Amino acid sequence: MEVALEQPAPRSLRALAEAAPKSEKVNLFDLDRSGIEALFESIGEKRFRAHQVMKWIYHRHVTEFVEMTDLGKVLRGKLEAVAEIRPPNILFEKDASDGVHKWLLGMDGGNAIETVFIPDKGRGTLCVSSQVGCGLNCQFCSTATQGFNRNLSTAEIIGQVWVAARHLGNVPHHQRKLTNVVMMGMGEPLLNFDNVVKAMSLMRDDLGLGLANKRVTLSTSGLVPMIDRLSAESDVALAVSLHAPNDELRTELVPLNKKYPIAELLAACQRYVSRRPRTSVTFEYTLMKGVNDQPEHARQLVKLLRKLPSKLNLIPFNPFPGTRFERSDETTIRAFQKIVLDSGVLATVRRTRGDDIDAACGQLKGQVLDRTRRQQMFRDKLQQLGGERVA
Repeated sequence: MEVALEQPAPRSLRALAEAAPKSEKVNLFDLDRSGIEALFESIGEKRFRAHQVMKWIYHRHVTEFVEMTDLGKVLRGKLEAVAEIRPPNILFEKDASDGVHKWLLGMDGGNAIETVFIPDKGRGTLCVSSQVGCGLNCQFCSTATQGFNRNLSTAEIIGQVWVAARHLGNVPHHQRKLTNVVMMGMGEPLLNFDNVVKAMSLMRDDLGLGLANKRVTLSTSGLVPMIDRLSAESDVALAVSLHAPNDELRTELVPLNKKYPIAELLAACQRYVSRRPRTSVTFEYTLMKGVNDQPEHARQLVKLLRKLPSKLNLIPFNPFPGTRFERSDETTIRAFQKIVLDSGVLATVRRTRGDDIDAACGQLKGQVLDRTRRQQMFRDKLQQLGGERVA
């Protein structure tokens, strides 16, 4: 299935996003439970009224105050004057052949982000973006080639989940097609800490999406101080984009490693799990042909992870236009996994999903008005190499 606003060509998406309505009213998607309660108290209303409105928004997917039939007319009038419920603007959505669904959501200023729903047996996972683009420049990630524009607001983050929940007919505590949320889309979540943590609170609030703590996962490239802060301020699952077993290779693939090398990163992960009994850290490792997929890499990886409560998620590289990397072949992937498993570290291979609509891990691009000049540098490099033209 494809749904679009007049099937827009890429150039027209900017016009659609810029045409999104602007408002000075408070968008209730920007407020967690305490924030909505404070708003209601400021207009002379009881806190429990805020709880009613949250149920209308997140359980029934209602965005018009007039439809909230258990609120009095006077209260609805007060709310209309100061607040609104404005989800992201859907510019485009598409189904993959394997059931994966991708949305392109318009932000202000002509930007757009991507959000992906991945159905599986007994679960449905939503991959959510935290920034317009990404500033970390990981070499194997399509989002990195787009550069960076800005952080997403809380409303723009939780709004992605709301759009998906409405599409799926999700009802918290009853009918649940959306069972898990992973902060693994465009951007580095810990560089947008406050907005991401507030949005994750709404995902886990019974008056919000009602997800269990362990069903909300934040994935980071390894900002050590922010991992420590996360452990103090939020109770969610942690995933770390590792991708290499030694500092020399990881610094090449994930430049942030130069500031926070592997030893410091693993120490932060150890602190994280020590504060949460019976939890572990998931390490993500993208396998690239001839780069990080050799037996010696697997053995180095085992030495790193053996003493840390952890599991390893092996991800076959998903190609995108202009990349120099290639996916490891199946034989190499399984041999790598066997070395890790035989050494006593749990390792799974992530099945590639949604790659026919560029919705697989590492492929999300959206539309970024780049403030870092990285997008232009990437295009120039492709031209110099005589590579594939990128629209």
